[in-house]
Amino acid sequence: MASVVISHLSKSFPGGFCAVDDLCLEVEDHELLALMGPSGCGKTTTLRLLAGLEQPTAGRIAIAGRATECLPPRDRDVAMVFQQGALYPHLTVRGNLGFGLKMRRTPKREIGLRVEEAAAALGIVELLDRRPGELSYGQQQRVALGRAIVRRPKLFLLDEPLSSLDAALRRQLRHEIRALHQRLSVPMIYVTHDAGEAMALGQRIAILRDGHLQQVADPQTLYDRPSNRYVASCLGSPEMNFLEGRVEQADGCLVFALSEEVQLPIPDCCRAMLEPYAGKPILLGLRPEHVRLTAEIGTQYSVVIPAAVEVVERLGAESHVSLKAGEQVFIARTESNIQPTVGEQVLAAVLPEHLHFFDAASEAAVLLPHPPPVEPSLPRW
Repeated sequence: MASVVISHLSKSFPGGFCAVDDLCLEVEDHELLALMGPSGCGKTTTLRLLAGLEQPTAGRIAIAGRATECLPPRDRDVAMVFQQGALYPHLTVRGNLGFGLKMRRTPKREIGLRVEEAAAALGIVELLDRRPGELSYGQQQRVALGRAIVRRPKLFLLDEPLSSLDAALRRQLRHEIRALHQRLSVPMIYVTHDAGEAMALGQRIAILRDGHLQQVADPQTLYDRPSNRYVASCLGSPEMNFLEGRVEQADGCLVFALSEEVQLPIPDCCRAMLEPYAGKPILLGLRPEHVRLTAEIGTQYSVVIPAAVEVVERLGAESHVSLKAGEQVFIARTESNIQPTVGEQVLAAVLPEHLHFFDAASEAAVLLPHPPPVEPSLPRW
């Protein structure tokens, strides 16, 4: 049974701005759902609606089978961790951890036990007698997490709690949050704008844009089968390349015309879905990690783009190679031992299973790829 059910939820503010528009979403019991999107897309507003800090304009919210959209925050049994921690500066860590329980008149002995248990789980036992001003930002975020844990709520809401940390500490706390979720077995909704963080934490990811839900699925499905160009561009680093072109008939064959000089045969597996687009503009999506550079045309690669090397960024374990085909630039993510030189003419090869096509007008996905096969080896030049 779903632990959280959001039905046609909307929130508009004075002046007519609609932050959340007809959102329908379910979070399963024991699930960690990542809610992802750029600033202003409605992520935090959705959390505040769930927590009762904002009142919906329309729609329903049910938590653990109980309608909550009209309940005050204290009656929702929801714990929220904010981006800045929001600790009480005059209280010790022990006092901050136990404050919510004290307000609920929990017996003093139970408060002590829960505080010690949460502190041990987060590795902050030695900090219990310090005040927030004596803690690093990472330690403050641990305390904020602990304050939520001691309440043993029916739902955890985390609003970008790691966004202000450096990369190493962010990875460490990300692992701790994942371990906590597995141990507590309570549904969590984790808000982030970071695709890597969403894919690492979320059992499913819900992607928002301008208050609208774009797609919700497990990370691999979103990566392999994005529903539109926006979703495709959200996941992956560097993000997906998008090449503008047209579907044309040439010598009885269907081709993707990148320009008058560059026309790419459309693989058999794609033809049926692309035939209705003959004579129309379309977008070809290529993930940088699926673009292989080779000096020869392999039989496995029915899509091969002649291109010139413009820029090579060497990043240690890999390189990002900017390529120019006609007037369009795209990126290949290659192994570090592939060392093309600027100005060199290369062939950018892509397996047909890795092609993504999007309607030029609506940006909806036209062709969803099959699961990627094992990559064949390529000759080096």
